[in-house]
Amino acid sequence: MNDKTDYFVHESSYVDDGAVIGAGTKIWHFSHILPGARIGKNCNLGQNVVVGSDAVLGNNVKVQNNVSIYDAVTLEDDVFAGPSCVFTNVINPRSAISRKKEYKKTLVKKGATIGANSVIICGYTVGQYAFIGAGAVVTSDVPDYGLVLGVPGRLAGWMCQCGIRLEIAGGGAQCQVCGARYKLAAKERLERME
Repeated sequence: MNDKTDYFVHESSYVDDGAVIGAGTKIWHFSHILPGARIGKNCNLGQNVVVGSDAVLGNNVKVQNNVSIYDAVTLEDDVFAGPSCVFTNVINPRSAISRKKEYKKTLVKKGATIGANSVIICGYTVGQYAFIGAGAVVTSDVPDYGLVLGVPGRLAGWMCQCGIRLEIAGGGAQCQVCGARYKLAAKERLERME
């Protein structure tokens, strides 16, 4: 069971019994954490955030205002979910038909950024350190370090682990800010060089 002295919950928010919340996490105004939700250490959940019973957030996840993280959605460590971004969990919802047994899993891998007002359609994986631009609609898997823009979302380039857009030349790139080096391993696969 949680020791509520290990994390902060604003008095206007609800954390249901059975939710697991890591030390150092902060849950701000008008949020609701459902029973069974798992939230790691040092997370920050903004105003009006809902975390479903079968949702998982890793450590150091930042969720901005007005985001619902539904059942079957997993955000790994260091993910940033921008204001009002949307995660779905059913492909063809209907009010009169229960489709809870048809939830499709969505995985957002370590260090990825989901931009404000973007939509992540269920059943896909957003790769490590990928960057989904504001307002984009993700309708397929996103490779590690991939930059996705538009509606529907398209691979538009590559991002450094530090969050800077990379310029690919000669099959590789070096970040102009942190110096990290990358190589293009395939048409849609970038790898960081050690």
